[in-house]
Amino acid sequence: MQSSIDRKLLNLKAIDIFAGCGGLSLGFQNAGFKIISAFDNWQPAIQVYQKNFHHPIYNCDLSSLNDDYSTFSKMDCDVIIGGPPCQDFSSAGKRNENLGRGDLSIVFAKIISFVQPQWFVMENVERYKKSGKRCQVLNIFKANNYGLTETVIKASLCGVPQNRKRYICIGKMNGKDDELLPYINKNLAENPMSVRDYLGDSLGIEYYYRHPRTYARRGIFSIDEPSPTIRGVNRPIPKTYKLHQADASSLIKEIRPLTTIERSYIQTFPKNFNFDIENQSKTDLEQMIGNAVPVKLAEYVANSIIEYIKSTAIPQLEPKQLVLNLGDN
Repeated sequence: MQSSIDRKLLNLKAIDIFAGCGGLSLGFQNAGFKIISAFDNWQPAIQVYQKNFHHPIYNCDLSSLNDDYSTFSKMDCDVIIGGPPCQDFSSAGKRNENLGRGDLSIVFAKIISFVQPQWFVMENVERYKKSGKRCQVLNIFKANNYGLTETVIKASLCGVPQNRKRYICIGKMNGKDDELLPYINKNLAENPMSVRDYLGDSLGIEYYYRHPRTYARRGIFSIDEPSPTIRGVNRPIPKTYKLHQADASSLIKEIRPLTTIERSYIQTFPKNFNFDIENQSKTDLEQMIGNAVPVKLAEYVANSIIEYIKSTAIPQLEPKQLVLNLGDN
């Protein structure tokens, strides 16, 4: 029986919309999903994605589809995953969901409505849960008979050494609301993961600088705590920087920011992930790394779905199917 279920899970085909450089794709792939294609509209991220995956990624402006989503329905997928652009909802942005990019979460919902996959996963910043766009999106999902599990997950409790909270919405066709919550919550760590927990002493530093949004916030952190959220910018420590009372060290002259690649490690990209450094600008790399879904967070969500499917698969089988599957072993 177990081998039959595992074979079925390995055949769950997924497409990744708003794929970026591939954090969400890689996490789901690591968990056993078969990613068959991806979509994005930013060439630098597409180039990096192509370096790391065998399936195609298409350069597609999802804001200009004019409600024609036939491309996606032709792909015969079981799962659609995606993280619509979050800048219009983010605390680091202008917090104006009507600037245009916020509408892309509605496009995501319309694609789900058109394709009607068995599952979908939508990721965004924590503040998305308070947005007006969310209400419109959920209405589309519910009108198409999806049971929804919404939650905000702390990445530091999912194997990511980073204080990053992300909104996750999992949809299951003809499912029940919140039925995956127990599977998401049961494996959360008791304590947040620190940078040292994840990377040991490989960085060769005890403290590092992360540029604060305002100087009312600290900028110096210890590797014995989770990193602050990796953002799309990475600046050196200013010569005029004044110590904050909460800084983890007072030795300013010995403090440096994390390098671009070190920041990718904090996002839990593996060391063999090819960021095509020789062909990418530092600015673009910093942005795509900061925008990415942490790989281990994506993997955690994917594994929660798999655990749910495994735990509910046997009761859903018809008696004849049960006999046949037992015969497989």
